[in-house]
Amino acid sequence: MSKIEGERVFQSLNIAIITVSDTRSFADDKSGDTLAARIEAAGHRVYERLILKDDADVLAQQLRNWADDPQIDVVITTGGTGVTGRDVTPEAFKQVIDKEIPGFGEIFRMLSYQKIKTSTIQSRAMAGVVNATYMFALPGSSGAVKDAWDDILVHQLDARTRPCNFVELMPRLNEHLR
Repeated sequence: MSKIEGERVFQSLNIAIITVSDTRSFADDKSGDTLAARIEAAGHRVYERLILKDDADVLAQQLRNWADDPQIDVVITTGGTGVTGRDVTPEAFKQVIDKEIPGFGEIFRMLSYQKIKTSTIQSRAMAGVVNATYMFALPGSSGAVKDAWDDILVHQLDARTRPCNFVELMPRLNEHLR
């Protein structure tokens, strides 16, 4: 079980958010609002927030742009992870990720199963690393955002979490075999 250790120091991260939707605006982006509020409540910064249409190429380009920005530590998307024709977030991620983190999607669906049962199979939530930047693709519902943040990301994006966390690996993400 993960726990917070007092001898480690909290590190505030810069986190960028993209809501992927053909219909949402900032006025009605509940999942983006939910995510931003949780990020800030945890002590991190929302570095930038966008709403992009369901277009894999446009999304992939934005992911690349943010991965190239040394100020951004983490990118989290919400929306576009389902199985309909317009759901293209995983396809955009697959265009850009250097390393996939399959355990994120697996754990997300396991946790989600406890609440929505077999409907969780429709989620293609995923994560990966792009140019030393963590990227997480969450479903577009505010409930899914809460589950992903509260049960996984708030812990893995906290340097104090033991036995291990994503933050402590950040200095080594660009290591290459010699």
